[in-house]
Amino acid sequence: MRDFDFKTAAPSAAGPATTVLAVNNLTISLPAGADRPHAIRHASLDVRQGEIVCLLGESGSGKSVIAQAVMGLLPASLKAVDGGIELLGEDVLTASPDRIRQLRGEKMAMVFQEPMTALNPIMTCGAQVDEMLAQHSRAGVGERRRRILEIFAHVRLPEPERIYASYPHQLSGGQRQRIVIAMALILKPLLLICDEPTTALDVTTQAEILKLIRELQTESGTAVLFITHDFGVVAEIADRVVVLRLGDMVEQGAKLQVLQQPREPYTRMLLAAVPALVPRTRPPVEKAYPLLDARGIGKTYVTGSWPGRKREVRAASDVSLTVHPGETVGIVGESGSGKSTVARCVARLIEPTAGDIFAGGRSVAKARGRALYPFRRGVQVVFQDPYRSLDPRQTVGASIVEGPLNFGVPYAQAWRRAEELMTLVRLRPDALNRYPSEFSGGQRQRISIARALACEPQVLIADEAVSALDVSVQAQILELLDDIQQRLRIGILFITHDLRVASQICDRVIVMRRGAIVEEGAIQDVFLSPRHEYTRALLAAAPGRGFAFGAA
Repeated sequence: MRDFDFKTAAPSAAGPATTVLAVNNLTISLPAGADRPHAIRHASLDVRQGEIVCLLGESGSGKSVIAQAVMGLLPASLKAVDGGIELLGEDVLTASPDRIRQLRGEKMAMVFQEPMTALNPIMTCGAQVDEMLAQHSRAGVGERRRRILEIFAHVRLPEPERIYASYPHQLSGGQRQRIVIAMALILKPLLLICDEPTTALDVTTQAEILKLIRELQTESGTAVLFITHDFGVVAEIADRVVVLRLGDMVEQGAKLQVLQQPREPYTRMLLAAVPALVPRTRPPVEKAYPLLDARGIGKTYVTGSWPGRKREVRAASDVSLTVHPGETVGIVGESGSGKSTVARCVARLIEPTAGDIFAGGRSVAKARGRALYPFRRGVQVVFQDPYRSLDPRQTVGASIVEGPLNFGVPYAQAWRRAEELMTLVRLRPDALNRYPSEFSGGQRQRISIARALACEPQVLIADEAVSALDVSVQAQILELLDDIQQRLRIGILFITHDLRVASQICDRVIVMRRGAIVEEGAIQDVFLSPRHEYTRALLAAAPGRGFAFGAA
């Protein structure tokens, strides 16, 4: 197929925009024993030049399967049994592997949901982007490096030279996601597929990325298939919306029609679950004693090994916080602000370089070995990236019961509790015998939450615990956490970049920037009357701010 030139195919006043992607009556089967026969059934959609089509639906609805099929990345267990996919008129499903590899990068690119699965852990970030440029362009080494540093700066990565030489594990989750976005954008593809590309990003960076995608469309007429569960993002960026449920298309249309005048009950249910940015009224918390008390926490990393080349990076500086029974304390801020570093210090997963941590009135900052056992059971963590926190060689059941078994709970009792927790997080108990790779990203996050709750902790540290969940499951998980908190009087330290979620679950909120606290207080005071300009900037950047979801 010849190279396609949008300049010669630009829409005129007399004709419609060019169809870049056409999915026609696509049906993809699931392997025997799955919970339904088809991942996708009779799906049809098109994405035109300069248009953003958003795929909406709950976890497991088939959104990512469509993206994988377009990119030629379907796993061997999934088969396209009917229909077709055309990229600028060329049948993708019948294209040879060599042709598909040629199309990737040059004609179509994809931003994946989980950056750690998309990035090579033993290559620097610069080398990984350079590999794509070297494969698809004739630019020299110096020119490629210049273009990479330029795109790193464009997606708001700090210190592009340092990021270029860094490995993925040396970056925050949001920074890794921006590397993946930069890799997809650098060749200016005709079709860009975004599979939850802003899930790990704070609101200000999210706004920049959405703006960047719009700019790419303006410059090159790029077509975008955008998969997301964030209705705020949909309100900001979509031209048209397609709603999926369990592999079936239930509704599609223009953005305003679907979001403000939905026809289907399922769409209305999703919209009703979108959390409001205005904080909800929560009962007052009795602050008799703190379950967790961190004082003056600091964390400094030293990079480089040669004298004169060592460099100190202050990830956190003089951070103090307390969590009381029945209280949820939120930490918000941009990627790299130190939120997760503070959480890991407080959980004793990394050693703080300054400060002290008290649990149950006793200092645990210097505790080691068995002395930490009570603290380990009493403070549990739900991590940001479930694919990294779940052992791919263990069934999810084995992962959930592992903690209780280590603390002496009998196996039968631990397994019964695991079955109860699977039901609570809206998964079938018989799925305990499956492996993490057999679940979607949102389902894996629910499993991680169940695993943390299995030890019946006094304090739960949730590091972006609901960032990968669709709004309906997110609402249920927040309700579940609230119910557990009320019944067990646990404290929750809730790290999030989603201000809507923070407004619904937090009693108090801490705003961090560059490792330091810039503002803290009751959620109503901070969100409704922010004092610091940085807090005001975060709230102003929230996607879909002021959009009336479901309004008639």
